[in-house]
Amino acid sequence: MQLDKRNTTDREQKNSIQLNAPLALVWEVWTKPEHIQHWWGPHGFSNTITQMEVKPEGEWLFVMRGPDGKEYPNKTIFREVVKHKKLVHEHFEPNFIAVIEFEGREDQTLLDWYKLYETKELFELVEIQHKSSEGLHQTVEKLKVYLGEYVASKIGEENHP
Repeated sequence: MQLDKRNTTDREQKNSIQLNAPLALVWEVWTKPEHIQHWWGPHGFSNTITQMEVKPEGEWLFVMRGPDGKEYPNKTIFREVVKHKKLVHEHFEPNFIAVIEFEGREDQTLLDWYKLYETKELFELVEIQHKSSEGLHQTVEKLKVYLGEYVASKIGEENHP
Protein backbone atom coordinates (compact mmCIF):
# COMPACT_ATOMS: atom_id res chain seq x y z
CA MET A 1 0.00 0.00 0.00
CA GLN A 2 1.31 3.43 -0.92
CA LEU A 3 0.62 5.84 1.90
CA ASP A 4 0.70 9.57 1.39
CA LYS A 5 3.49 10.58 3.78
CA ARG A 6 2.47 14.24 4.11
CA ASN A 7 0.30 15.48 6.96
CA THR A 8 -1.74 12.53 8.20
CA THR A 9 -4.06 14.09 10.80
CA ASP A 10 -6.98 14.18 8.36
CA ARG A 11 -6.96 10.40 7.91
CA GLU A 12 -6.06 9.04 11.33
CA GLN A 13 -8.03 7.38 14.10
CA LYS A 14 -6.66 6.99 17.60
CA ASN A 15 -7.98 5.33 20.71
CA SER A 16 -6.29 4.67 24.04
CA ILE A 17 -7.80 2.65 26.83
CA GLN A 18 -6.69 1.33 30.19
CA LEU A 19 -7.83 -2.28 30.49
CA ASN A 20 -8.33 -4.06 33.82
CA ALA A 21 -6.44 -7.15 32.72
CA PRO A 22 -2.78 -8.15 32.74
CA LEU A 23 -0.68 -7.68 29.63
CA ALA A 24 -0.34 -11.40 28.81
CA LEU A 25 -4.12 -11.85 28.84
CA VAL A 26 -4.77 -8.78 26.68
CA TRP A 27 -2.20 -10.05 24.19
CA GLU A 28 -3.87 -13.47 24.18
CA VAL A 29 -7.37 -12.13 23.43
CA TRP A 30 -5.88 -10.00 20.63
CA THR A 31 -3.94 -12.80 18.97
CA LYS A 32 -6.08 -15.94 19.34
CA PRO A 33 -9.07 -16.49 17.02
CA GLU A 34 -11.06 -18.21 19.76
CA HIS A 35 -11.05 -14.91 21.66
CA ILE A 36 -11.02 -12.16 19.04
CA GLN A 37 -14.07 -13.60 17.26
CA HIS A 38 -16.14 -12.69 20.34
CA TRP A 39 -15.29 -9.01 20.60
CA TRP A 40 -14.05 -7.79 17.23
CA GLY A 41 -16.20 -5.22 15.45
CA PRO A 42 -19.02 -2.84 16.33
CA HIS A 43 -22.08 -3.79 18.38
CA GLY A 44 -24.26 -6.40 16.69
CA PHE A 45 -21.49 -7.79 14.48
CA SER A 46 -20.21 -11.37 14.60
CA ASN A 47 -17.10 -12.89 13.04
CA THR A 48 -16.02 -16.05 11.31
CA ILE A 49 -12.24 -16.29 11.25
CA THR A 50 -10.82 -18.65 8.65
CA GLN A 51 -7.14 -17.86 9.18
CA MET A 52 -5.12 -15.92 11.74
CA GLU A 53 -1.35 -16.22 11.58
CA VAL A 54 0.02 -13.69 14.05
CA LYS A 55 3.53 -13.39 12.63
CA PRO A 56 5.20 -11.02 10.16
CA GLU A 57 3.55 -11.49 6.74
CA GLY A 58 0.91 -13.75 8.35
CA GLU A 59 -2.63 -13.47 7.04
CA TRP A 60 -5.76 -12.78 9.04
CA LEU A 61 -8.82 -13.64 6.98
CA PHE A 62 -12.30 -13.25 8.40
CA VAL A 63 -15.87 -12.35 7.59
CA MET A 64 -17.76 -9.84 9.70
CA ARG A 65 -21.53 -10.29 9.70
CA GLY A 66 -23.63 -7.22 10.39
CA PRO A 67 -26.85 -7.18 12.40
CA ASP A 68 -28.74 -7.15 9.08
CA GLY A 69 -26.95 -10.36 7.97
CA LYS A 70 -24.76 -8.59 5.41
CA GLU A 71 -21.28 -10.10 5.17
CA TYR A 72 -18.05 -8.11 5.00
CA PRO A 73 -14.99 -10.17 3.96
CA ASN A 74 -11.74 -8.84 5.48
CA LYS A 75 -8.10 -9.43 4.61
CA THR A 76 -5.29 -8.28 6.85
CA ILE A 77 -1.54 -8.93 6.72
CA PHE A 78 0.52 -8.63 9.89
CA ARG A 79 3.57 -6.49 9.14
CA GLU A 80 5.17 -6.41 12.59
CA VAL A 81 4.62 -8.57 15.66
CA VAL A 82 6.51 -7.88 18.89
CA LYS A 83 5.05 -10.14 21.57
CA HIS A 84 3.39 -8.24 24.40
CA LYS A 85 4.44 -4.92 22.82
CA LYS A 86 3.11 -4.22 19.35
CA LEU A 87 1.02 -5.44 16.42
CA VAL A 88 1.13 -3.70 13.06
CA HIS A 89 -1.22 -4.88 10.36
CA GLU A 90 -2.24 -3.76 6.91
CA HIS A 91 -5.93 -4.03 6.08
CA PHE A 92 -7.20 -4.13 2.51
CA GLU A 93 -10.41 -2.65 1.11
CA PRO A 94 -10.52 -0.23 2.79
CA ASN A 95 -6.76 0.22 2.87
CA PHE A 96 -5.25 1.28 6.16
CA ILE A 97 -2.39 0.49 8.52
CA ALA A 98 -3.17 -0.23 12.16
CA VAL A 99 -0.67 -0.06 14.99
CA ILE A 100 -1.71 -1.51 18.34
CA GLU A 101 0.69 -0.96 21.23
CA PHE A 102 0.45 -2.75 24.57
CA GLU A 103 1.95 -1.51 27.83
CA GLY A 104 1.67 -3.54 31.01
CA ARG A 105 0.99 -1.57 34.19
CA GLU A 106 0.90 -4.01 37.10
CA ASP A 107 -2.39 -5.93 36.64
CA GLN A 108 -3.63 -3.56 33.94
CA THR A 109 -2.74 -2.86 30.32
CA LEU A 110 -2.66 0.41 28.42
CA LEU A 111 -3.72 -0.17 24.84
CA ASP A 112 -2.97 2.44 22.17
CA TRP A 113 -4.74 1.80 18.87
CA TYR A 114 -3.85 3.88 15.83
CA LYS A 115 -5.22 3.60 12.29
CA LEU A 116 -3.92 5.47 9.26
CA TYR A 117 -6.01 5.33 6.08
CA GLU A 118 -4.36 5.37 2.67
CA THR A 119 -5.92 8.71 1.67
CA LYS A 120 -8.03 11.46 3.18
CA GLU A 121 -10.78 10.65 0.69
CA LEU A 122 -10.86 7.00 1.71
CA PHE A 123 -10.99 7.93 5.39
CA GLU A 124 -13.88 10.33 4.75
CA LEU A 125 -15.75 7.71 2.73
CA VAL A 126 -15.32 5.02 5.41
CA GLU A 127 -16.19 7.48 8.16
CA ILE A 128 -19.35 8.74 6.42
CA GLN A 129 -20.62 5.38 5.13
CA HIS A 130 -19.61 3.11 8.01
CA LYS A 131 -19.02 5.53 10.91
CA SER A 132 -15.60 3.94 11.44
CA SER A 133 -14.66 6.13 14.42
CA GLU A 134 -17.77 4.99 16.27
CA GLY A 135 -17.09 1.40 15.18
CA LEU A 136 -13.56 1.59 16.61
CA HIS A 137 -14.94 2.99 19.87
CA GLN A 138 -17.53 0.18 20.09
CA THR A 139 -14.89 -2.45 19.32
CA VAL A 140 -12.70 -1.18 22.15
CA GLU A 141 -15.71 -1.21 24.48
CA LYS A 142 -16.51 -4.81 23.46
CA LEU A 143 -12.90 -5.78 24.18
CA LYS A 144 -13.18 -4.23 27.63
CA VAL A 145 -16.40 -6.15 28.38
CA TYR A 146 -15.00 -9.42 27.00
CA LEU A 147 -11.88 -9.11 29.13
CA GLY A 148 -13.99 -8.45 32.24
CA GLU A 149 -16.15 -11.51 31.58
CA TYR A 150 -13.14 -13.68 30.75
CA VAL A 151 -11.23 -12.64 33.88
CA ALA A 152 -14.36 -13.24 36.00
CA SER A 153 -14.80 -16.73 34.49
CA LYS A 154 -11.16 -17.59 35.24
CA ILE A 155 -11.55 -16.40 38.84
CA GLY A 156 -14.69 -18.52 39.09
CA GLU A 157 -12.80 -21.58 37.82
CA GLU A 158 -10.07 -21.02 40.44
CA ASN A 159 -12.66 -20.80 43.23
CA HIS A 160 -14.49 -23.97 42.08
CA PRO A 161 -11.92 -26.67 41.28
